[in-house]
Parts: sequence; C-alpha cells; structure tokens
Amino acid sequence: MKTWFHSWRAAIRIARRDAWRSKGRSALVLAMIALPILGVSALDLTYRSSGLSPAERADRQLGAADARFRDADVNGVPIYQDPAGETHTPVKDYENEPWPTGPTDVPRTIPAGSSVLTDTMASAKLTTTHGLLMTEVRELKASDPVARGIMTLLQGRFPEKADEVMATSHFLEASGLSVGSTLSARNFDRPYRIVGSYELPDTLDADQINTVPGAFIAPYTKAVEKAGLPAPGTSVSYLVRASGGFTWNSVQKINAKGVTVVSRAVMLDPPADSEVPLYQKDGWSNYDASPGADAAALASLATVVGLAMLEICLLAGPAFAVGARRSRRQLGLVGANGGARSHIRAIVLSGGLVIGVAAAVTGTVLAVILTLLLQPVLESTMNQRFGAFDVRPLELLGIALLAVLTGLLAAIVPAVTASRQTVLASLTGRRGVRRSSRVLPLIGLAALLLGGAVALFGSMVSEQVALVAAGSALAELGVVAMTPALVGLFGRTGRWLPLSPRLALRDAVRNRGRTAPAVAAVLAAVAGTVAVTTYMASREAQGRAEYEASLPYGVASAFVQEEGGRDVPAVRDAVQRNFPVDVRADVERVSVGKPGCPPWGGDPGCGRYEVIVPPANECPMYASGPSGGDASEKFTPEQRRKMLTEDWRCKTSASNGMYISDGGLVIGDAKLLQVLGVDDPATVKALAEGKIVTFNRALVDTKGAVGIKQITDIAAADKASEAGRPAPGKVSSVPAYLVPGEKKSYGVQALMTPATAKAAGLSTVPMGVYVSTDRLPDSEQRQKLDGDLAKLGSNVETQLEEGYVNDYGIILLSLAIFAGLVTIGAAGIATGLAQADAEADLKTLAAVGAPPRVRRTLSGFQCGVVAAMGVVLGSAAGLLPAIGLRLTEERDLIRFYEQNVAEGWSGDLTPPHVPIVIPWETLAGLLVAVPLGAALLAALVTRSRGALARRAAT
Repeated sequence: MKTWFHSWRAAIRIARRDAWRSKGRSALVLAMIALPILGVSALDLTYRSSGLSPAERADRQLGAADARFRDADVNGVPIYQDPAGETHTPVKDYENEPWPTGPTDVPRTIPAGSSVLTDTMASAKLTTTHGLLMTEVRELKASDPVARGIMTLLQGRFPEKADEVMATSHFLEASGLSVGSTLSARNFDRPYRIVGSYELPDTLDADQINTVPGAFIAPYTKAVEKAGLPAPGTSVSYLVRASGGFTWNSVQKINAKGVTVVSRAVMLDPPADSEVPLYQKDGWSNYDASPGADAAALASLATVVGLAMLEICLLAGPAFAVGARRSRRQLGLVGANGGARSHIRAIVLSGGLVIGVAAAVTGTVLAVILTLLLQPVLESTMNQRFGAFDVRPLELLGIALLAVLTGLLAAIVPAVTASRQTVLASLTGRRGVRRSSRVLPLIGLAALLLGGAVALFGSMVSEQVALVAAGSALAELGVVAMTPALVGLFGRTGRWLPLSPRLALRDAVRNRGRTAPAVAAVLAAVAGTVAVTTYMASREAQGRAEYEASLPYGVASAFVQEEGGRDVPAVRDAVQRNFPVDVRADVERVSVGKPGCPPWGGDPGCGRYEVIVPPANECPMYASGPSGGDASEKFTPEQRRKMLTEDWRCKTSASNGMYISDGGLVIGDAKLLQVLGVDDPATVKALAEGKIVTFNRALVDTKGAVGIKQITDIAAADKASEAGRPAPGKVSSVPAYLVPGEKKSYGVQALMTPATAKAAGLSTVPMGVYVSTDRLPDSEQRQKLDGDLAKLGSNVETQLEEGYVNDYGIILLSLAIFAGLVTIGAAGIATGLAQADAEADLKTLAAVGAPPRVRRTLSGFQCGVVAAMGVVLGSAAGLLPAIGLRLTEERDLIRFYEQNVAEGWSGDLTPPHVPIVIPWETLAGLLVAVPLGAALLAALVTRSRGALARRAAT
C-alpha cells in the first residue's frame, strides 16, 4: 500500500537528483540561505560562550573566596544593597540631613576564623620606554590559592618580593617593556623588576601591575605627598573565605554595619526581587529585569529575521520557478503516469526542502568551525575571555529550521504554479496564455493606502513613532504585492525602445513570476537604504545648522590642569613641533594655595577662586536664596518670558563656549586676542594698560572693575554657601574693559596679562596653549602630536576646531554600496535565470542571423531593466518612513519649544529647525549608476555566442 511517506520519499529523491544535476543554481540558492544561518548561528555561539555562568563570574570576581567585602563609605550606617553588590544606599532617607560619609572599619565586620586576603587598588604614572603611562596598581598576593581565577598568569611567575611586580600583557605591549625589564613611577625613584605577565579575563585591555601587599602604594603615596602633590585615590576590598559561605541573610546582617558584600552563594542562588529591600524603596527597582525591554528586543529580532527571510524568499523563489520550468517535461511525465497535482507540488517543494536542509547543515557546521577559529579575535574585540564554549543544540536546531522553512517558503509559489499546468502543456513545452492575478494588486493598493494613512496619522497626530514604522512597513509590503502589475506598466514603455531593450523589457513582462520577485527584492533593499539615508541626511543638515564652534576655525588648544602645569612646557613644544602653527598664545591660570594644586581645590593646602558676579548683575530667575536653589519659581510664566526676552542679565551670553577655567578667567597676552579673532585696537590697548578684558557684561561692577575672590578655607566656604552667605576670602578688584558688541570669545570670559595678575596679588601657574594654524593638520600630524602627548603621562585636554564634521558620511556611503550590491546581485540572479529560461529564444535569434552582440546586449538590458524597476520603486517607497519620522520629530520639538516659551523656561528662543533633506547624490547613484553598472557587468560576463541546437520535437 502506497502512503504519503512513499510519495514524499520519491519526491525528495527526484529533488535531490535535480539539485545535483543543476549544481550552479543549487549552489546559488544554498549560499543565499546558508549565509544568514551562518551569521545567526555564529552570533548565538558567540553570545552564549561570552555570557558567563554564575559560577564562572564568581571565579573571576572572587577567585576561590566566598565573598568580597567593601567599605560603602557611609560612616558605618546601615545600608541596602542589590544581590550583585554593585549598588547600595543607606537605609535611612537623608533628604533634609547631610549625607553620611566616612570610612568603616571593615575588618571588624569579618567573621572570626575567616581567612582574609587584602586587595588594594590605586593608580600611578609609570615610566615606560616611551615616557609615562597612567596605570592601575594592584596589591594582591596573586600566588595565594584564594586569589586563583582572578588573574591568569601568561609568562614568568607571581611576584614574591617587595621589589617585584608582574604586569598585564596589554601594559607590556603599550609600554614597550617586557618580563625582566625595570620600571618606576613619576616622583618615586624606587625601581621594580617585572617578573611575570598576566591578564584579567574580564578586561583584556587593562593597563595594570600587581605586587605583594604594602610594596608599592604606601611608599608611593608618601613620596607624592612629600613632593607637594595630591595623593592617589586608594580603594581596598577584602577577599574572605569562611566556613559555610555567606547567604543572603548573612549579607544583610553585614550591610547593617555599612559594608557591601559580593557573595558567591548569592551569585549562584540570588534571592527573589521581593526579598531584596533595596528594590522595595521608592525610586529603586531591578532595571535588569525589564519585560518591556525584553519584549522590544524580541520584536526587533523577529522583525529583522522576518525581513531577512522575505528577502531570501524573493531572491530564491525565481530560482525554484526556473528549476521547475526546466523540469516541466519530467513533471509532465509524472502527471501522464497517474501522478496527481499534489505529487507535482511535493516534487517542487522537495527541492526547497533539500536545499533548505543542505543550507542548514552547511551554515551550522561553518558557524561552529568559524567561531572556534575566530575565538581569539572575538575575545579581543569583546575585551573578555569566553567561558566554556557553549553550544545550545536546541537553539542551533531552531536556527537551522529557519533555513528549512525559508527554502519551503521560497518554493511554495513555484510549486503551486507548476501543479496548475496541464500534462499536455508540460510535455510540449508550451506555456499557454498566462494572466497575472488581478486580486493581488488590489490587495497591495489597499495595503499601500492603509499604510500611508497610518504613517501619516503617526507623524501628524499620534505621538507613537511605532505607528510611522508600522505604516511604512505595511505600505512597502503593499508596493511589493503590486510589483507584478507595476512591471506590466513598465512594459508599456517598450514601444519606444530599440530592439535589445525592447526584447529585454518584453521578456521581463511576460515572465513576471521570475521578474517580480527579483524586482521586489531590489525594492526592499533600496527602500531601506533610501529611508535611512534620507533620515540621516536630514539629521546631518539639522546638526550642521545647530553646530556651534568651540574655537575659531583652524585653532587648536591644549590644556594641562594637574600638577601645577608641570608638563605644560613640553605640551607647548609638542604642539609647536607637530602642527603648522601661525600664531601661538601661551596661557596660564590662577592658583590658590600650595604649588601643584588643581584648579578645583579640595586637596589639603589647596584653595580655589571665584570671579564675582555683582548681585545687581545676577538674573533674578537664577539668583540663589538662603535655602539654596534658585528663585525662578517665584515668577509667573509671563514674567519669566519677559525676563528672557528683555533683561540682558537673563539672556544667553555670547561668551558661552567650552570650559576653560572657573569663571572663564585666563591669563595671557594680546596673542590670545589675535588667535580668537579679536582685532579691536581698543581691546588690545586696554589689555596692555593693565586692565582685565572681559566679554561678559555681567562680570563688570558699577565701578567698572571685575572682582576675583581667593578662597583658602574650603570648609568655611561650603558652610557659607549652604547658609546662603558669600564665601569668605580675599577679593582683588581689577579695572575692566568690556569688549564692545556681542563678540564670540569661545569660553574666554575674562583675560588679563601675567603682570596684571601679579599686581592684583594673584598667583598663576602654566595652563596650556592656543595656536592658530596655516592649514588644518593632517592625520599624520595629529597622530604624531597624540604620540608625543601620550609619552608625557599627563591628562592633556586637546581641542582642534575643524568645523562641522559629518559623522554620517561613511554610513551613507556604506548603505549606498550595500544597496548597490544587493541590487546588482538580485538583478544578476534574475538575468541568469532569464538566460537559462530563454535559451531557446536566444538560439532562435542566432539561427535567424542576429549578430553575436545581440546576445550580450540583451543580457545586459535584462539585468538593467530589473535593477532600474527595483531602484525606481524602492526609492519612492523609502521616502515615506523617513519623511514621517522627521515630521514626528519636528512636531515633538515644536511642542516642547512652545511649552518652554509659554512657561518662560527656555533661554534660547530660536524655533527648532527640523529640515527634510533628500540625499540626491545617493539617489542619483542608485537610479543611474547601479542599473547601468548592473547592465554593463551582465553584458561583460555573458558569452557572445551560444551553441546552436536543433529545435526539440513537439
């Protein structure tokens, strides 16, 4: 008894034989399906292998310890923490009280009988073969069994003596040192020998050295403080090993003493959110577990997978259609020998099944092999080592089933079409009269109108951007459904074309089952590209209009704010040596306290300064009151709006720009005015006469002077600020000259010469340099400067004004190239199938005396016709979502602007500028270059002569 199983087995055997006989077509379809499967499978393997299990994560953080104790720095008050020990907050709310700060005696909270390993971290500038490198210094006895797993020894051995260190491989590579080399630190002449190299599995690019406890950080801190420099920040944690470990209840008991705990037992078995007191406090929740974010991610993934499957089906469908057409005699014989239409469908569907299974196996096997081979590269890119190579068979099987499903979906339409042919038509090779569906274009037109309406509603009425995207997608699918009818409309233009393009267009119209899917595939790719490029070009135009230069064009600056400007001379020389300098202006800053104090003060013996804004010049909206904050809420929206538009004190100052120093005060000479483009002779004269030149009217008091207050007692200043009183300090009053007009000063609000500062009793230290350039430095000059500055080891703040830079240019070019490749590929596939399908017609042309070039030109025009139709339709379809999104953004920005103006909160009363820019260059490339390139490529790879053959007997 014959069953469905025997029928399908026979169908699969026939399909397998046909696939093997047509190796080129089969390989093409297999590659189209296998490549996405390879990529997704490799991504799954990489994601799973890089995602550490709780046990692996615990080993890398804790080694063999049971917990890591850290001081929460809240003066020992009880705290709540999350299970991972990454976030904590005091149990008590301190809304109207000072926030608790201060250390806790962590060792006293460790249970008795536990083994403890101290892990201390700091940073220092270490000497290298190139200069200095800011490096993390770690004091942890790495040879102790408790620390096993935190570091991976690569070469040499662990340090055992106080003058030995080991370094990460990244530090050795960056510093030019090696195992056996000697290093030291800046302001610290004690030498250390490198005895080994290691890596941190979770941070492969870490620049870190490790030594035994007490060997580096404490003596280095003493040496730095002796030199009058700020001591490095230090953090200490304790790796604890105790019998029974630390449960969540144990962790909470230790939290009551102001200590955070990272527990191995909690990492392996975390408590439910309901058992975590931190998540029950107002304003705190477990943001990692967000159902909305997970649903959005799944929806995005499903959309991408669906679009990829649609693209593959559109490209692979014609291949199955041509395969079924070339096997029509064989299918006719099946029908002549009693085969039903279901058997015909099964044979064609089996072709998709065979190719899909082969693609699934090929893609999965290649994904495993490539992931294993590229594991070091992937780990380097992700900056962490994999855990175990994690293969999830069910996930890979699910991905492989997508390949099988894609193959079946691509073969459905050809299978139905083949089963509808009569036995006589199949045996004689006649195609009969074929009519395209009249229902599908109507459905597509309805989807286009509905999608356009939804997108229009989303952009003009609703606040949901998702409606714009959904409507645009529906409209694009409608255009895809209308493609066969649109191809027919394109065919009406053939009467005005020469022979070869007319034949190509007629062939495309007559074989819509082959042409329409290829055109639709091009349409989808081009529509996405046009949508993204239009949106990005519009954003680029908006960014260009809103761009505000931080310096005059071609001007560079370099500042060093630490160590009293110790490296400033070297920085100035490096800029002068590497850049095409026209004018160089050296600048200094005011320093209060001992040498080496940072500008923000805060360190012992260090103060700060303030450029005083007279009370009469303060904007009433922003004036501080005794209780802190500002007074803006005392005014009505109308009063606020009036002050913003009419009161000069509340308008945005023209001197706004990048941060330079407190109050924008700079010490320099007339060269700085020249660099900044200030050519007013009166300003230069005032500066030379010992006045302070200011660009900010609010800094000048009624006596025509600017006040600078030196604050030496930071604690007293902070208390006075909390009480709403002026901070105590010495005030120096300097005669001022206000630069006329709204001259842009790029953050420099006040400028005085070093002589003026000295006369006013102000101490100064070098800060940096401004330079104007003859031309913009090229990439090589910038790299040389970066290399020279990196050798100094200081934090050098550099800025080069090169005008607005289009960050999207390379993206637009990449998208255009991608669309072009997809277009040429799809058109090439359609052309190859057309040649295989129309071989008899080509041989007839040769037989009646057509010249050899007709075959080549016909092939080129066939490819160009498909590419042109797809590009034209895709360009039109891609503009809709981009315009809709821009209209949505414009409406939101205008509403926000009007609300701010109505309430009087906005200092910038310029209406938002949201342009819609169509990237004509990209469209021109797609509309002209891509079809032309596809046609020329197809013509070049096509043979001029084909073998003559006798017409088959009918």
